[in-house]
Amino acid sequence: MPTFKGNNVTLQGNPVKVGDQAPDFQVLTTALEEVTLASYPGKKLISVIPSIDTGVCDAQTREFNEKASSLGGTVLTVSNDLPFAQRRWCSASGIDNVVTLSDHRDLSFAKAYGVLIEEMRLLARSVFVVDSTGVVQYVQYMDEMTDEVDFEAALQAFEQAN
Repeated sequence: MPTFKGNNVTLQGNPVKVGDQAPDFQVLTTALEEVTLASYPGKKLISVIPSIDTGVCDAQTREFNEKASSLGGTVLTVSNDLPFAQRRWCSASGIDNVVTLSDHRDLSFAKAYGVLIEEMRLLARSVFVVDSTGVVQYVQYMDEMTDEVDFEAALQAFEQAN
């Protein structure tokens, strides 16, 4: 059972696995535009975080901004933070290689990927790599939401995806 700071949490939605067709979703950009998975052609690394304003989420977003952006494709960071908070954080942090997306309104992404923490209405820390044909090539759901993801494995999968 997944935990958040050692406390059990319940994940809602439909978990995905390697080989699945990546589920579509509808989220908001920092400019309040609705976008879907198809809005980003090519391969994608999808970094999912509980809140951009926490240390581990900040580090995860910065790491993928720095390292994944040179591997082609698109790096998406999805959270339930309001688009305004995401825009403020990106501006203050100098992040420009990652697209931040907000799932706060409909929880479309959370339900499609099985990452909604029921008790907190936050997204569970996870990483997905989707190739250019829309097939999931890598999945990591964290057991403890405050732990860091396996950056090396995620980046390797992203680099190898077509």
